[in-house]
Parts: sequence; C-alpha cells; structure tokens
Amino acid sequence: MITPKYFYDSLVKNGTDFFAGVPDSLLKNFCAYITDNAPAGQHIISANEGSATALATGYHFATGKIPLIYMQNSGEGNMINPLLSIVDPDVYSVPLLIVIGWRGEPGVHDEPQHVKQGKVTCDLLDAMKIPYSVLSSENCDKCVDKVLEKAYGYIKENSAPYALVIKKGTFDEYVLQNNIKVEADMSREEAIEKIMLSAPETAAFVSTTGMASRELYELRDKYNQGHQKDFLTVGGMGHASQIALSIAMQKKDRAIYCIDGDGASIMQMGGMATIGTQNPSNMIHIVLNNGAHDSVGGQPTVGRQIDLCGIAAACGYDNVVKVNTKDELDAVLKDSETFDKLTFIEVMVRKGARKDLGRPKTTPQENKKAMMEFLR
Repeated sequence: MITPKYFYDSLVKNGTDFFAGVPDSLLKNFCAYITDNAPAGQHIISANEGSATALATGYHFATGKIPLIYMQNSGEGNMINPLLSIVDPDVYSVPLLIVIGWRGEPGVHDEPQHVKQGKVTCDLLDAMKIPYSVLSSENCDKCVDKVLEKAYGYIKENSAPYALVIKKGTFDEYVLQNNIKVEADMSREEAIEKIMLSAPETAAFVSTTGMASRELYELRDKYNQGHQKDFLTVGGMGHASQIALSIAMQKKDRAIYCIDGDGASIMQMGGMATIGTQNPSNMIHIVLNNGAHDSVGGQPTVGRQIDLCGIAAACGYDNVVKVNTKDELDAVLKDSETFDKLTFIEVMVRKGARKDLGRPKTTPQENKKAMMEFLR
C-alpha cells in the first residue's frame, strides 16, 4: 500500500501544491491527509468535479504550477466538458494531474450504480486521449516515484493532463485529524423517520445518494411498509431533486418528497432555480444538512457556511423553513402550508450513521418498476 504522507510529499516535491476535488471512499485516506496538511487556500473541496477542473485551471493560469484534482470515477462525467473544451491541448493546453478512485472495477464486487462506470473508467480516459497509470495495493511508496516521474514527464512535455486510476485498498490508513464536530439535535436517520411517518399515504419519496437512501430503505423495513413509494437515487449525485420535480409536475394530486443532502444539493445547485421557477405546490424539498460528505469519509462541505434557505427563497420557493430540533421538525411537518406551497425545509442533523446500516436488497430496476406501479 501507499502511505498518504509519502504520496502527498512526493506531489509537493514535483511542484504540485494545489488540490481540488470531490471526496471518494477509495481516496478517503489521501483526501483526509490533504485536508489536514495542505496550507489554507491550497485545498478546495469543490461543488462538483467540473468545478474542480476549472479551479485547477485558474490556479495554473495564476501560478504556472501543476495542480491536482481528485474524484470518484462517477465524477468523470462532470469533468468531461471542461477537460475537452478548456484543458485539452487543442484548446488552452492546461497541465494537471487527475486522481480517480476506481469504483466498480471489473471483477471487484461493488454497488450496482458503480458497475457501468467501473467498466468504462479507463475507456473514457482513452477516448479523451488522456494517458494514465493504475495504482493498487501492490504498489508501495517507492513505486510512486517511478509512476510520478512518468506522469510529470508527460504533463510537462505536453502541457496536458495525466491521470492516476486508484484501485480499492491502494492507500494505507489515515484518520482525519481536522474532523470538525457537527452539533445537532437529530441524527439523519431520526429526521428521515419523522418525515416518513408523517407523510400522507399517497406521498412518494425521491431520496439522494448514499446514507439517506440506505436509511430510508431500512426504515421502511422497520415499519413493514414496503418500498414501492420510494425512488432511491443510488447514483447521479445531486440529481434527485430534478427527478422529484418532474414527478411532482406530472402527479399534481400527490405530495412528492425529495430527501436531499447538503453536498448533493450544492453539487447541482442550479436545479433549485428550475424548481423555484416551475413552482410545483405539491413538492417538499428537504435538505438534511450535516456539513459533510458523510458517505465517503466525512470530508466537510460548505453546507454549514452558506444560507441554503436564503438561496431557496431567492430561487422562488414559496415556503422556506429551517429546523434545528425534533419539535421544530414535527411542527413544520404538521403545518398545512407545507403541503399547499412549494416548500423547502433545511434540517440540521449530526454527522455519522449506525455501524450496522444495511443496503437495499432490491435491484435498481426492481426499485424503478415498483415506484412506477405505485405512481400509476
């Protein structure tokens, strides 16, 4: 395995001192080390992977140095446009190093949303003509020197990107030291439970990626309610709200709940403008804000530093509420305005999940079919 400290120090020796990206579970030890050790202003956990690419581009323009962006391979799609229309040698020719966590690697068991992306991870790099090296647990610290020599040699000679594709277990353990504690009256699961139990019988739910969908699934089991009312958006981080919006516009006789996260809502924040301008009175958009990318190591978001309610109001949501306690959540879930107007509820919750939290037992196709039958 590769020691995060050695890898980071090697990058700095090669002139890379700026980092931007979206955290990934396979990169969490490396990401945690960056968070603890990169100087202020030299590490930005970006809204999405395309934004990270643009941040790195601007840094190179300002300094002439080679920046690094990191992501889960699901984020390749978000970075394709800026890579090909800005960074590519046929356009502005920007040198940068890309570090990609290889979820869904062929032959390695993973969740269904990662399978296709895992199959095409390297194919996408090939299609973009971005050369790459694959790192695994078989690599050691000394191996990194040769890989980085090759990578930086290409980057400097061609003023173009080079990628490192990281397999599961590549990085040695590192525990985040700068782990900001997030105080709140409720856990995320407690909030989801209250929301689920208060919903009308005909209501449908669209839940975001990660822990929230897993918790909603297990809560339905806990109360023997079945899963046909819920669309679990296991992939496509940030897009749950637009799925919910479209369902709400077509099913005006039903309350449609979107269970969102702060990281997901920030990743595709433009969707809030679309929701506000379409203004479906039967949609309830709930952001569970723990200020963290909880599913991939607890790296911080800016969710606790910005006014999500103010943004929602500016986008045109009619009813905007922020709740901090269980009693406040109970009150807003009983308020008639919640169901008469386009509503945005920001619920402040703690980081973390129970250690025995399971995963959905149904396939994505089964989930889709059951939800469609319920909506009919």
